[in-house]
Amino acid sequence: MEQYIIKGGKPLKGEVLISGYKNAALGIIAAAIMTDETVKIENIPNISDIEILLQIIEGLGAKVDRINKNTIKINASNIHTVKADSDSVRKIRGSYYLVGALLGRFKEAQIALPGGCNIGSRPIDRHIKGFDALGAKVNIEHGCICAKADKLIGTSIYFDESSVGATINVMLTACMAEGQTTIENAAKEPHVVDVANFLNSMGANIKGAGTDVIRIKGVKKLHGSDYSIIPDQIEAGTFMFAAAATNGDVLVKNVIPKHLEAFTAKLLEVGVQVIEYDDSVRVIGENRPGSTHVKTLTYPGFLTDMQPMMTTLLTISEGTSIVTESIFENRFKFADELLKMGASIKVVEGNTAIITGVERLTGANVSACDLRGGAALVMAGLMAEGYTIVENIEYIERGYEDFERKMQKLGAAMEKIDSEDIKAINKFKFKVS
Repeated sequence: MEQYIIKGGKPLKGEVLISGYKNAALGIIAAAIMTDETVKIENIPNISDIEILLQIIEGLGAKVDRINKNTIKINASNIHTVKADSDSVRKIRGSYYLVGALLGRFKEAQIALPGGCNIGSRPIDRHIKGFDALGAKVNIEHGCICAKADKLIGTSIYFDESSVGATINVMLTACMAEGQTTIENAAKEPHVVDVANFLNSMGANIKGAGTDVIRIKGVKKLHGSDYSIIPDQIEAGTFMFAAAATNGDVLVKNVIPKHLEAFTAKLLEVGVQVIEYDDSVRVIGENRPGSTHVKTLTYPGFLTDMQPMMTTLLTISEGTSIVTESIFENRFKFADELLKMGASIKVVEGNTAIITGVERLTGANVSACDLRGGAALVMAGLMAEGYTIVENIEYIERGYEDFERKMQKLGAAMEKIDSEDIKAINKFKFKVS
């Protein structure tokens, strides 16, 4: 097993280039199998979740040409099955988009229930509600989502609670249904917009993505397209907060600043300097951050995926802060690891963290238990005095491309090593001492 070893205390400085958005890429790859023509997708992040999804669609019969590490071509003209029931399907959350895509194109799908990080309950009842409204019969049988329709008919769908996954999944199916579909209380996240834009580039007729009402006129056929995925707002936010936490000075490039407004606002609130440019932001952390209160919300609010990084930054703040997690009930599991590093965090009723800032964290052996919590532990290691080892880094590599190399380029004393290799640990310590 591999792990990260980090020597903290070095400010991050320089420039970092942000990769394509994982959450958009998962929906777009699923959408690419809805045509029998070739689709070219650029700015694909080179991460394990994406590779797993590509392997799954290859198993369905699609041809995937990997042009380079960030560009692929997909041709789904030879798909021979609508069933995907494998361990790979269960490893990632985004595999459920194959239900919407296959149902839209073939009027049938059998996909294993999805996996992903264990951060709390993520039911698919809203997805099922949407498919059912469009005319499909949906059952959960032997751990699979089984959906089938004789005909898909456009309709009005209201989500009692906004859901990114359900919005994208219903959008995939509805774009090839007969007539018009209206999705009310739709999710407004940037990757919803990106998937809609991609579908439109293939000939779909989707309007209103990015608002809470999306209108879709069904079409009979989709065609090929060339498309480039938007930058990853969560990766950008991670580097922004890491710069602030290490008293660094980092130019975060290839971003859409509007997507980062909630992160920028909180950094400014705690005294961090943020300068926006057309497609980049510069973050300068000169002093100990101040305290604040944060509540996670759906976009454009402060995103749950950035809560671990916010919480970690606040461990060294001046004063007491409160972070309320309103999206997932198990998102504070990483806080137990921060306690090993000297943080003062009390989690109340599972969804609220009371954080009393300390002057510094101390390095320790910690373990990632999910993707974003793992990234926050790396950030904590960069902030801490001494050496930190982060285990279970496979979680982190699910969502961050070349994570340690990008950190190294910014001056971080950080390496990926085999957990059994004592010599590598000693060599690293000798090199950075």
